[in-house]
Amino acid sequence: MRVVIAGGGTGGHLYPGLALAEELKKRDPQTEIVFMGTGHGIEARVVPREGYTIKFIPAEGFVGVSMLKKARSLYRFLQALKESYAYLREVRPEIVVGSGGYASLAPLVMAWMLSIPTMLLEQNTVAGRANRLLGHIVKSVCITYQESMAYFPREKVHLTGNPVRERILRGSKSSGLRLFSLGDNLFTIFIFGGSAGAESVNRAMIDALQYLLDLRDDIQFLHQTGEKDFESVRDAYRSYGYTGMVTPFIYQMPEAYAVADLVVSRSGATTLAEICVTGKPSILVPYPYAAANHQEVNAGKLERLGAAVMVRNVELNGKRLSGEIRRLYNDPGLRENMRTKAMGLGRPDAVKRIADIALSLISLERSREGCLNSSE
Repeated sequence: MRVVIAGGGTGGHLYPGLALAEELKKRDPQTEIVFMGTGHGIEARVVPREGYTIKFIPAEGFVGVSMLKKARSLYRFLQALKESYAYLREVRPEIVVGSGGYASLAPLVMAWMLSIPTMLLEQNTVAGRANRLLGHIVKSVCITYQESMAYFPREKVHLTGNPVRERILRGSKSSGLRLFSLGDNLFTIFIFGGSAGAESVNRAMIDALQYLLDLRDDIQFLHQTGEKDFESVRDAYRSYGYTGMVTPFIYQMPEAYAVADLVVSRSGATTLAEICVTGKPSILVPYPYAAANHQEVNAGKLERLGAAVMVRNVELNGKRLSGEIRRLYNDPGLRENMRTKAMGLGRPDAVKRIADIALSLISLERSREGCLNSSE
């Protein structure tokens, strides 16, 4: 069996595809899985580390850019269609799965034109423009939130939840403490702003340190900054004398979640899926420029259900962030309630359900081809 998974750009669009790849390989180790994405997205460095082949195609975003960039994006899309045609003809997959992001558009369109079964993963409450278009041509759409159903033909939709890598559930706290050089008797705050970091979160955390000095001997930090802010954030922790690990990027996310007593992060759908299945109390800072403001919609849902605290980007500063950290540090009962509520929203079986749907599409196509061959 040969499968192509197309998408990426951010971790939120890549990691669901990796979760599905792991599940399919687990069921049949002989399955060949190839990724398609861009050379400038997170997939370029993560996919090879995970042991998969990746085919790079030209792709750029179309929404929220200048007319010149829109024209260039259209040209890139036509290039990507041509390259997808050649590559899919060469690889001859039994299914093409789109995991989201503009890199998934051309491969799914071309797979549809070549009559290859297709499936789409929609992680967010509010579906993006590309996924709404693709929803009309793919065979099946797997959604995370019931609210997303309105954006797709109902007969194609499966409410599965967002797939999470099985390894996320198996992270070892003792291994994580050793890996990140952390103490085992300190309250650990895990901060990350997505795969590329988040400047506003980094700035607010630097500012928050001055308000938490009385807790300096009781707390420690694991902070993924992104490349741009790494040195300034690292130097801030050092200047205040805090314990912890500051790094541009964390590949060992299962261990990072395992050591965390509290998470401070953006609220992309994949991040929220991981927070929920691991049952981590969290302070969520939605990215304010996300399409259709979907990150605030995502975070707001968790806050209303008591599974997280939301701080809008416009409200974010060191004093507010330190206040929320202190409140959660001082209230174990609140953290336990958030943990319980978060785990109640988690869908650890999502990847298995999505794999079942993918395999059923492959099986149906094989049956159809068998009927055609027998009729000849």
